[in-house]
Amino acid sequence: MPTLDWIGKKAVVNHHREVPYRLVHCDKEASAGDPDTQNLLVQGDNLEALRALLPYYAGKVKCIYIDPPYNTGNEGWVYNDNVNSPEIRKWLGKVVGKEAEDLSRHDKWLCMMYPRLRLLREFLREDGVIFVSLDDNEIGALQTVMNEIWGGKNWVGTIIWKNVTDNNPSNVVVEHEYIVCFARDKKHLPKEWKSPVSDVKELLIQRGKELSAAHEDEDEFQSAFRDWYRENKPFLAPLDRYKFIDRDGIFTGSQSVHNPGREGYRYDLLHPTTGAPCKQPAMGYRFPESTARQMEREGRFIYGATENKIVEIKLYASEYRDKLPSVINMDGRLGSNEISAILHEVRRPLEYPKPSRLINELLSFVVEGDDLILDSFAGSGTTGHAVLELNKQDGGNRRVILVEMDDAIARDVTAERLKRVITGYDKGGDPEKRVEGLGGGFKFCTLGTPLFDEFGDVDAAVTFPDLAAHVFFSETGVPIPTRANSDFLGTHRDRAVYLLYDPSSMGIARDAAANVLTPDRLVALSEPPERFEGSRVVYAEGCTVSRETLAAAGVIFKQIPYHVEGAS
Repeated sequence: MPTLDWIGKKAVVNHHREVPYRLVHCDKEASAGDPDTQNLLVQGDNLEALRALLPYYAGKVKCIYIDPPYNTGNEGWVYNDNVNSPEIRKWLGKVVGKEAEDLSRHDKWLCMMYPRLRLLREFLREDGVIFVSLDDNEIGALQTVMNEIWGGKNWVGTIIWKNVTDNNPSNVVVEHEYIVCFARDKKHLPKEWKSPVSDVKELLIQRGKELSAAHEDEDEFQSAFRDWYRENKPFLAPLDRYKFIDRDGIFTGSQSVHNPGREGYRYDLLHPTTGAPCKQPAMGYRFPESTARQMEREGRFIYGATENKIVEIKLYASEYRDKLPSVINMDGRLGSNEISAILHEVRRPLEYPKPSRLINELLSFVVEGDDLILDSFAGSGTTGHAVLELNKQDGGNRRVILVEMDDAIARDVTAERLKRVITGYDKGGDPEKRVEGLGGGFKFCTLGTPLFDEFGDVDAAVTFPDLAAHVFFSETGVPIPTRANSDFLGTHRDRAVYLLYDPSSMGIARDAAANVLTPDRLVALSEPPERFEGSRVVYAEGCTVSRETLAAAGVIFKQIPYHVEGAS
């Protein structure tokens, strides 16, 4: 299989294993919503955050979405997009060394991305997938590196997002970006992805046909549909907005006549009853007059009671997209408009955020129920917003972990956005345009002290549950099943894991501190579950039991800190 080489690659290929494990601390004051939520917003370098979260979430994430720097060379971005920020320069100098002085911006980007992609793979379930947004600057490099890390056979596909219309003179006018999708193990994916609303869509299409056939009289036709809709509305989410019907089927109204962000087309659409011109969108219509006249002839407009309401477009249930396409046509300005409406007082909080509608659409095909989603380049929090929207739509309990490096962005943009969409907000600061809250909540977390100090010893700030979670993961490769408060941590396959540790006696092996495996303590070890036939692995700061006795008891002793992964 072809591989990609670049300056600094040798230094970063295994760097993900050298990142120190840090503790994760939650800040109640900066958190919001439901206090029992399992949603996390972690502020800190995403490489260190991923390493810190791995013992708890390895193999548990259903879907990862990341929107990393595109590496355009544009110095003006808040996320410095030529990967030349002080944090990255410092990191490259430390990890790559003197070679970093000769790195091009493409080398830097690859050095930054490689260890992060290696760690991200460890979070996914066997049936998990990752979506990566990118443009032409690094798409070729990304595809090759993903093939190397994830395996070419696990490439699911690449989505083209047509997000702009570019009228600038150019040999090739670029009007799209990419969303690359890889699976942890493609053979565990379903044969096809279909939106969970596919059954609702088919129900609406079929019911529309049945009612049209059964009622020739228009009043009876409309009345029969209204009765059916009222009775079945609780079962139609998230398509319960499809509450109108005509002879072509059940439909909803779409406000996509608006041209967002810049001046559009100007012409008059006459109200069918009053004959007066209908109110135009503030920035004009998004399509030319010829298109509007064709839509008029097809009866695709919905008019208000008077001409004072802007027309809407009929969107039939049959047109609802319930399969994930390779091309998504969605205006990229929607993301900027969306965050401006939420954080109206913050001028340009972030450049070019993704629309929550885009992430919502991707996730709707992949996650359901209480699935876990991870975004380690959280930015403005679009992924968190999209997850909350999905839960509101279908009553699900999906969970999301967001990681944002910049402290100011994490607190003033990401967290603030999530707080407002959870509790509700005034769109654009206008109290007359109140947006209902989505509910839910999140915990704001920061990265604390490393698990091990500079000498390789367990840091004095580490608690028993902290070390237990790390020990269990380093021994088994899976997260600890429950928060531990006793010597028995749990079992995985052929191993039962134990920890004898007293933070107050850290670094001192003493019988009285119960951090030494003695003959009496060996006998007193908590029993593993019935019918367990594997080995018992005991981590402690010392051992006074002979090798022969340990072997006879089926016990393997491992000394703290030397046998704990991550200790130097």
